[in-house]
Amino acid sequence: MIRWGIVGAGKIANTFAKDLALVADNRLCAVASRSLSKAKDFAETYAADHAFGSYGELFQSDVVDVVYIATPHTSHADLSIRAMECRKHVLCEKPMGVNGAEVALMLDKARENKVFLMEALWSRFNPTIKKVKELVDAGEIGKLAYLKADFAFYGLDRDEKGRLLNPDLAGGTILDIGIYPIFLSYLLLGMPKNITAQAQFHKTGIERQTSMIFEYKDAQALLFSSLACDSEMKAEIAGSTGSLFINPRWHEAESYVLVKDGESEHIALGKMGKGYTHEIAEVAHCITAGKLESSLWSHQNTRDLCTLLDSVREEAGIHFPFEP
Repeated sequence: MIRWGIVGAGKIANTFAKDLALVADNRLCAVASRSLSKAKDFAETYAADHAFGSYGELFQSDVVDVVYIATPHTSHADLSIRAMECRKHVLCEKPMGVNGAEVALMLDKARENKVFLMEALWSRFNPTIKKVKELVDAGEIGKLAYLKADFAFYGLDRDEKGRLLNPDLAGGTILDIGIYPIFLSYLLLGMPKNITAQAQFHKTGIERQTSMIFEYKDAQALLFSSLACDSEMKAEIAGSTGSLFINPRWHEAESYVLVKDGESEHIALGKMGKGYTHEIAEVAHCITAGKLESSLWSHQNTRDLCTLLDSVREEAGIHFPFEP
């Protein structure tokens, strides 16, 4: 039995807790929040035995094996490091850190304390996305030439002090939702040789939408993220002998379409729960096997993705007030 603790009691923590209950041999044992009453309510809702009114109390306890960091971006590095210093394994919500410097510190701390650490990039473990990668790697659609992926929803009516619109909380699209199309391009095409990115900004100072072109030796990826509009969120991957379409919303897809030789085939693979179940199972597998990182989403993968996020932000002029 893998004993889990959840750090933070917001929306994503609730979704995670529901999915955790679906994974055999994994159990929610504790939750921590800055509000003890909120932690107690969360623990009661999801049948956790322990509720803590501070994050440190959970880290120092002996009631959990692994913690899921479900707080805003700007606290990911600090809380993950504090947990690892207490010899807790960590699944940290994406992005792992706000920038490359934070990620480097987190990975150093994981090595130093010999604990498991993984970025919670749940789409990597989605059955449909795993299958699409297998097909691409096997040459099913020939040599890739084009990839298009977006992630957009209207969010400019949110609380300006909340995490999406507040620059002090690393708000904007890139770290929150732009990370998904960037991830897909990296997963299927690797590291680009050149990046072009242009952003538009909101009155609060956060970037409200960004268009990106990732240039590869023989391919291009067109990527987009926005808080100013909705998008179809259907990913297209085109090669020399066919195309793959990951159906909306592609980052949590349950099916894909293969178009080849004049034929179109729809394949449904489904998922368990919301889809966090698959990354939970991977963490449990790694911890049980004594692994300190996942082979499906490794420390190097996290480094590379953060490098791409940093590069996009530099190219588009996206800077947070707390950064040097």
